[in-house]
Amino acid sequence: MGFGDLCLVNPVQENVTHHPDAIALASGAVDVLENASLVPTLDDALAPLTMAFAMTARERVLGPPVCDIREAANLSRQHVCAYAEGRVGIVVGTERSGLTNEHITQCQRICHIPANPAYSSLNVAQALQLAAWELRYALNSQLPGAEPNDASDTTHPVQAEGRGNDQANSDAGEALASQVKINAFLKHWQEALIQIQFLNPAYPKKLIPRMHHLFGRNQMTNDEVDMMRGVCTAMVKAANGQLRKD
Repeated sequence: MGFGDLCLVNPVQENVTHHPDAIALASGAVDVLENASLVPTLDDALAPLTMAFAMTARERVLGPPVCDIREAANLSRQHVCAYAEGRVGIVVGTERSGLTNEHITQCQRICHIPANPAYSSLNVAQALQLAAWELRYALNSQLPGAEPNDASDTTHPVQAEGRGNDQANSDAGEALASQVKINAFLKHWQEALIQIQFLNPAYPKKLIPRMHHLFGRNQMTNDEVDMMRGVCTAMVKAANGQLRKD
């Protein structure tokens, strides 16, 4: 389908990209396998992304907004066309257990593939193939006269060259924050809530996941993350009596 950025989280086989079975199953796409990134945690995999869809067939009581894969593909197209720095990922779990609630909390959306309700679970390869097709179809619909296998770039990077520093800094501030920056803010936010005794770490209940979903679906910019980090710092200082009272 024209996608080549594969990231594998904590694979069972350390040399999975050179495993004979993997090479055989990657027929025609060995380059994708050879260039795959191997990372220890989902946090690492999501770090450069600005939007992630958790693909699951299981209903969740608590989680991000839910959509089907076609809507997810259209949202992805809109996202990468609207933001030069936009990077979207589809997250799938293992064959046996799928994605945990913790994994899903780290994503901005849940997506599913409409299927027979009596047997809605597809294996990972089938699910990812359908997702890749929907993404390709959505991206091609943005390009007038594009053929189904047209791999033209649909993103439009913003060039900061030739502009003043103020303009370049403004662009950087308005750019979407990466997942690694949002995760750092969420940890700071949690610390601040503990400091002001709004959150009891011994009995967190569902507060933290709800907070993650709240901020995750709002597509925060770098300026917004920096602003909220400032709020967190002020909360911690206030809790410790370090703020001036004048």
